[in-house]
Amino acid sequence: MRDFVAVDTTANDHPLAADGIRTIDTAMAAQRELNAAYLIGSDEPCLVESGPGADGPVVRAALGALGVGPQDLAHIVVTHIHMDHAGGAGGLLGRFPNATLWVHERGVRHVVDPARLIASTARTYGEARMRTLYGETLPCPAGRVRSMVDGDTIAIGDRSLEVIATPGHATHHVALHETSSGAMFTGEAIGSHLPWADCYRPALPPPEADVEAAIESIARMRDRRPTTLLASHFGVVADPEEGFARGAERIRAWAETVRARLAREPGTGTDALERELVVQARAEYESDSGLSFDIGRYDAIGSIRMNAEGLARYWRKRWEREASSA
Repeated sequence: MRDFVAVDTTANDHPLAADGIRTIDTAMAAQRELNAAYLIGSDEPCLVESGPGADGPVVRAALGALGVGPQDLAHIVVTHIHMDHAGGAGGLLGRFPNATLWVHERGVRHVVDPARLIASTARTYGEARMRTLYGETLPCPAGRVRSMVDGDTIAIGDRSLEVIATPGHATHHVALHETSSGAMFTGEAIGSHLPWADCYRPALPPPEADVEAAIESIARMRDRRPTTLLASHFGVVADPEEGFARGAERIRAWAETVRARLAREPGTGTDALERELVVQARAEYESDSGLSFDIGRYDAIGSIRMNAEGLARYWRKRWEREASSA
């Protein structure tokens, strides 16, 4: 287990994550092992995830260190359009003029005109914190954006990515199976994998959190039998079965905590739900890692409060549907 170490953005060794695939730590929130992009080496170099706009200099420097010059990058593929995954895409397209951005068809309009995405994120985080974490989110030129859907195959030179719809975190979320290495880019479909603490945590924010869909998405990914998992938060999960099992267990555990509290006290507000999940998160983190709970770093990935809000919304909407169909 490793304690927190602030990232040195000038000394990142971009470790090998799978055959021909390198990890780029984007240094989100000026910390290590929170947010990853991945470079797939091929005759058409491909970046999976852009990182947020704030981390653009780190990503560009990493690509340069890995031999990918301004004319070389051919593809950027994002698992979903949230700012920590796609917020830097517009800036990168401006620096890499031959690159094409691939995004789920539901997300295309939001990367071309990110005004609604920016406003939604500001409501969730607050304007100041959003700017600090994510920086500027620039629009992407429509002519350089391509849509993808479940079942598509994206050719990236001598390699390819198979697109798997994985809603739960967001309706437009996809996982990407790189067929040459067998590695699977999971985005946030298994939640977050915190390598410094050997801990998993859910990623179920409003407005699209869906527990049933998240569990079904994990089953769909498992059916593909990937050789390794590459999580956006963060890094390599060498044993895919363990990653799927532990990710699903934590999703179920947090969902049950919120369900049980709302069943007992239907009017429970977000503050009380957050406090209950903080207690649970602390116990899980310290049990998994043997470390003291670092809630600041833990919350930098996506706050416990966001999970409380997302899960409460999920259960209330589900119960409304069930009542109306009874």
